[in-house]
Amino acid sequence: MDRHPGHSARLKLTLSYAGFLFVAGTLLLVVMWVFVLRWLPTNDPRLIQKTYGAVIIVGPSRSELLRGFAPAAGVALAFLLVFGLLGGWILAGRMLSPLTRITDAVRTAGSGSLSHRIRMKGRQDEFRELSDAFDSMLEQLESQVAEQQRFAANASHELRTPLAISRTLLDVARKDPTQDREKLIERLHAVNTRAIDLTEALLLLSRSDRGNLPRESVDLSLIAEEAAETLLPFAEERRITLDVTGGAARTSGSAELLLRMATNLVQNAVVHNLPDGGTVTVHTGTDGRASVLRVENTGRRLPPELVPTLTEPFRRGTERVRTDEHAGVGLGLAIVAGIVRAHDGTLELDPRPDGGLLVTVRLPGTP
Repeated sequence: MDRHPGHSARLKLTLSYAGFLFVAGTLLLVVMWVFVLRWLPTNDPRLIQKTYGAVIIVGPSRSELLRGFAPAAGVALAFLLVFGLLGGWILAGRMLSPLTRITDAVRTAGSGSLSHRIRMKGRQDEFRELSDAFDSMLEQLESQVAEQQRFAANASHELRTPLAISRTLLDVARKDPTQDREKLIERLHAVNTRAIDLTEALLLLSRSDRGNLPRESVDLSLIAEEAAETLLPFAEERRITLDVTGGAARTSGSAELLLRMATNLVQNAVVHNLPDGGTVTVHTGTDGRASVLRVENTGRRLPPELVPTLTEPFRRGTERVRTDEHAGVGLGLAIVAGIVRAHDGTLELDPRPDGGLLVTVRLPGTP
């Protein structure tokens, strides 16, 4: 934004200090005039005499006092003005020095260096509070930029894989015309389906991270039932028991994204389950003012150090069992985390002692 040049904050503070001292000195002189000098007579004779018994008090008239007092008052006001300007300039410089450091840090961050921190020392005040808030903002920005760079690198790698496979299949078919066309078309269809699924997941993850979502009243129990009904054939195919329990849990948000969140959690619980005889339990309810969705599944034991990384994009559990229909793209829990974050909620991942995972989603509840 183009702005007209103006005075610095230090100059404004200096003029304010000096003006305050000058006005205070002027008010002091006015008070002396009102309460002292106006009581003196202005007539001649030159001497004012008042008798108290045998004592005679002699003093000057008002005009003589004014002639002697006015120069001294003018010198005092000039001194207060100069002292206010000089002292105000020094004090303003000392008071605004933290703001100079913050400005330098802002320019450094604007040039692309997000690793710089102010770390202002001293007791808490407005400047220290601003400095701490700016350091916290830089830390979050640096973390988000690093996450986006890592996400972009992983996304390009994941998208390149199906495209490279498609090119290889086409090259083989071109060099060997005797190849089975039906088999080639089937393999190309599977590869392209995976690429489309990955692209849609990336778009959904980007949408959930923006946070500007349409808001409506949503019941998580209905969302959980719909997700479970959609994935019931998939669970039955793998001989996994899928149960939905609990009661109403109302929240405010995007019904489409919350349904995708629940679907991803249930699908993740089915895919990461035991080959036969596993269970998935979906429970909804309230906890204080929060609406809660819990998805718990059996499965193999997860290393504790692996659990916090499962919400990172393209991070797949080491024990994932893949199928052709649901090979996954490594974005299931990352999308869940983005949707929960966009709805101002929290996501908790807890490994079960007997194996499997317990996922707890807490969202702000509504009446």
